Amino acid sequence: MRSTRPKQFLSLAGVPILVHTLRKFSRCPSVRVAIVPMRKSDISSFEPVLEKEGLLGFARLVPGGIHRQDSVYCGFQEVDPETDVVVVHDAVRPFVEVQSISTIIAEAHSSGAAILALPCTDTIKQIDKTHVVATLPRDKIVLVQTPQAFRYRLLKEGFEKAQAENFYATDESCLVERLGHAVTVLRGSETNIKITKPADLPLAELLIRQEQATAKA
Repeated sequence: MRSTRPKQFLSLAGVPILVHTLRKFSRCPSVRVAIVPMRKSDISSFEPVLEKEGLLGFARLVPGGIHRQDSVYCGFQEVDPETDVVVVHDAVRPFVEVQSISTIIAEAHSSGAAILALPCTDTIKQIDKTHVVATLPRDKIVLVQTPQAFRYRLLKEGFEKAQAENFYATDESCLVERLGHAVTVLRGSETNIKITKPADLPLAELLIRQEQATAKA
């Protein structure tokens, strides 16, 4: 993002991106609490922001880890073991639909594990540095989004196996897949973008204006 600040703290329509994301989850009746791992140095400065937004009771800030998976596990350790379903979401996906959160939680209750994804419309090549190794069939490829939802005990087992084998994944569904458990794929949304690059910010501003206009209508 070419910024000295973490992406989730960048301003979108006057408030941090993370606030927009937390607002969505706070509106979902199926979500009881949001546990947000972040750098220790950022916790004290972000708590007043949550308090101002009325989100401090809903969101709990906890110290994260070195890698993404470490941070998610730090958050997971704060989850009540009696919880039925745990949802993992990228802080910088503020345009997730509340209905999608409810739907994926319901699916995880039923099948144990569920993710959001979009069909792939581009041609996908497997490469070895600078040379093509194979062309992958598009009907077998999806572009994965978050949120991802899992039964508590299933995700716990996935984390424990990964730790025992020093395995790092790019998403939590991979940890569950390694257990041999099927992961259900639900249709995601084209607007559920992950704000990662500077070019994503103008699109995010457009999407937030559209959301605000719809809310006022």
